[in-house]
Amino acid sequence: MKRRLGLPAMGLATPLGVGKPAVAANLFAGTRAGLAHQVKILPDRLIHVGWVEAALPATSRPHASRNSRLMLLALQEIRAEIDAARDLYGAGRIAVILGTSTSGIAEGEAAFALQLRDGAWPQGFDYWQQELGSFAAFIAAELQLSGPAYTIATACSSSAKVFASARRLIASGICDAAIVGGADTLCGTTSNGFASLDAVSRGLCQPFSRNRDGINIGEGAAAFLLTREGTEISLLGFGESSDAHHLSAPDPSGAGAQAAMSLALRDAGLAPGDISYVNLHGTATPLNDAMEGIAVHNLFGACMPCSSTKAMTGHMLGAAGACEAAFLWLTLHPDYGRGRLPPHLWDGVPDPAIPPLNFVAAGAELDPSTSRAMLSNSFAFGGSNIAVILGRGAC
Repeated sequence: MKRRLGLPAMGLATPLGVGKPAVAANLFAGTRAGLAHQVKILPDRLIHVGWVEAALPATSRPHASRNSRLMLLALQEIRAEIDAARDLYGAGRIAVILGTSTSGIAEGEAAFALQLRDGAWPQGFDYWQQELGSFAAFIAAELQLSGPAYTIATACSSSAKVFASARRLIASGICDAAIVGGADTLCGTTSNGFASLDAVSRGLCQPFSRNRDGINIGEGAAAFLLTREGTEISLLGFGESSDAHHLSAPDPSGAGAQAAMSLALRDAGLAPGDISYVNLHGTATPLNDAMEGIAVHNLFGACMPCSSTKAMTGHMLGAAGACEAAFLWLTLHPDYGRGRLPPHLWDGVPDPAIPPLNFVAAGAELDPSTSRAMLSNSFAFGGSNIAVILGRGAC
């Protein structure tokens, strides 16, 4: 079992709201209001998307993108804690490790459209805006931090893998703390790419339903301060696997997903029975839900409370891992969770081909004295799998 690291501060901005109180209220009530937006981002139809409705922070730094400004919005909530950590450890002893899959692609799309129309790139546009690596560098500069700063881009597991990378840096003595998280923002490239795979739902996504037909795409950002010192909410462990079954399709047996969860339990020194809730990757695509259902049932049985929060936010892609870890943080925290669990919103039609799972009903609660460790799954193209376990107190 590796040393458990503290998560003393967390900020987020999602289609459920901005900031911990607003997101918690909607998360535990269970609402699809965040997916009410329909946009004409595909050439042939309107689609539901998860949109963050908020004014984004201004910045004087050049080459800002909507993606980096959405990350700044999440960071605003914990800026005081970050500044205090910089004073305590020193700017060079805090890493910035962030996940994304879009970076500033939306700005690149707009600039390219103008270049085609006018024959010249718009003033102020720079390719650096959409480089994946620029994301962490931009945020590190904004936070006045000079420790290691890099971006992880492994598609939908990107911002879950930041926890693993940060712990390795801290364990190696390279840094004392880290800012971890991620952001992704809506853009045409991503939406049309998933549509070309016939993976975008024609309505509201239905995770694990027999009627599921694909994802709703969402955007969001979440940020954590990760420290050596134990705090009320901690990173207990993680498990990574790479099944490399197919470029875009998961291993239908669920072996890679189950391996990631099993490794996370071993890393945390926990047994399956020590977990009180599982946040499913739950994309509402036929192949993902089928394999994840097998893996979760094999490891935890049919009684483990679980839900896919993507039915409320859409699939936030590179930001999904961090945002769903933030949902665990809220669920575990006594000021926000209070024993409540995020409900599983769907049409209620089970798929007989998926082993039975205990989907959380609206209003379901756990005994706060026993709900001390929870797991979140993130699975990505190419079989990049990670499970992250957060816990409360001395679990």
